[in-house]
Amino acid sequence: MPPVKELHYFDQLSRVEHSTPGRCRDERDRHFFERLNSLSAETNIDLENYGRLFEPKGSLISGDISPNYSTLSSKLTRQIVRYFPDLKVIFLARDPVQRFWSHLSMEVHYRQIEPFDVTNIDEVHRNLLRRGMRLRSYPSAVVTRWKRYVHPDRFRVYFFDDLQRNPIELRRSILQFLGADPNKPIDQSRANYNSWAGMEKLPLTSKVRTHLAHFFQQELSACAAGLGGPAKEWPARYGF
Repeated sequence: MPPVKELHYFDQLSRVEHSTPGRCRDERDRHFFERLNSLSAETNIDLENYGRLFEPKGSLISGDISPNYSTLSSKLTRQIVRYFPDLKVIFLARDPVQRFWSHLSMEVHYRQIEPFDVTNIDEVHRNLLRRGMRLRSYPSAVVTRWKRYVHPDRFRVYFFDDLQRNPIELRRSILQFLGADPNKPIDQSRANYNSWAGMEKLPLTSKVRTHLAHFFQQELSACAAGLGGPAKEWPARYGF
């Protein structure tokens, strides 16, 4: 993967501050940062030079990851897929109620938004209606949009539920899909690292949970029908 965990190129032209510095182990990483800085100085998406960021990897598998890519417009999604026809796309779907609360907790933790009374349903609902939050909260729509342009053989939906239940098997499945060797030894200390492990989620009261469940009721049903797998269990968590 790139020396930076999330490039944010397609959503912010990589003009973001990262919570942790990127690695710089060798000349490949140094050249990567030089090229990325040049790309960030441009005013428009440059797919050709974006692709060249990964040239030093040669025949090795490489890619880019960001939850924000789930919010890309249909136009940009189509452009990316057309330019990189062999692109493989992975989407990690999560129960929209849980995903929203986790994201909200992260924003408060990192002071991206001001703390508020999380027991106040009106305050919670105000955050639900924020455009950026809503764009990320409908996995069925994200999958539908990307499937419109990516060949079925090159698109996979995985589930956060499986990451929690059996991360080893999930990793194996993803690596097999990408064409990598799932049996290759890994650094367990790095594999088990979670930068958010110490972050406490906001307390979720039963009233707020019920409100969120009703807000996302249609989406929960859409995910159960369209995504299958663990998503079929999501509505029952909230009595639907």
